[in-house]
Amino acid sequence: MALDDVTGRLERICAALDKGAVHYALVGGQAVALWVATRDPAAVRTTKDVDILLRREDLPRARAAALSAGMEYFEVMGVGMFLDEADPNPRRGVHLVWAGEKVRPHYECASPAVDQRETLAGGFPVVSLAGLVAMKLQSNRDQDRVHLRDMIDVGLVGRDLLDEVPPPLAARLDALLAESGR
Repeated sequence: MALDDVTGRLERICAALDKGAVHYALVGGQAVALWVATRDPAAVRTTKDVDILLRREDLPRARAAALSAGMEYFEVMGVGMFLDEADPNPRRGVHLVWAGEKVRPHYECASPAVDQRETLAGGFPVVSLAGLVAMKLQSNRDQDRVHLRDMIDVGLVGRDLLDEVPPPLAARLDALLAESGR
């Protein structure tokens, strides 16, 4: 049931943003799931939230689009998100990541541009593989390393990406690849 809720939220916000002509890309666990599914649908992990990459200047249009889908904009602890009017729980929100900006002040690199995306199964715009890998390397939490290992295990991520991620992050990717015997 929770997976259906996440899928429904993903479809609702994407349809609203598409209808509102707002440029965006899926990032985070949903993006990992869509990328992994291109190689091995059985290897996909579920995730409880939806993360969207937006240009900050598109927020007014994105807010209007989200509102048409029954979601309102809130900021919780400095994180912008769209929350369902009927169930405004931040754990079940659509979290916003600002394109071209650092997610955290101490990060070495900014998030990718919204135009750095590809359309995958279901017609969803997803951040490019290199952009997603860089974001996961940057966050470097346990769940991010698990996501990276999943992408490595299905053959999406290999040594060829070392030159496509920012130099400060390449060492982290090299270590994960070595750990996987690649």
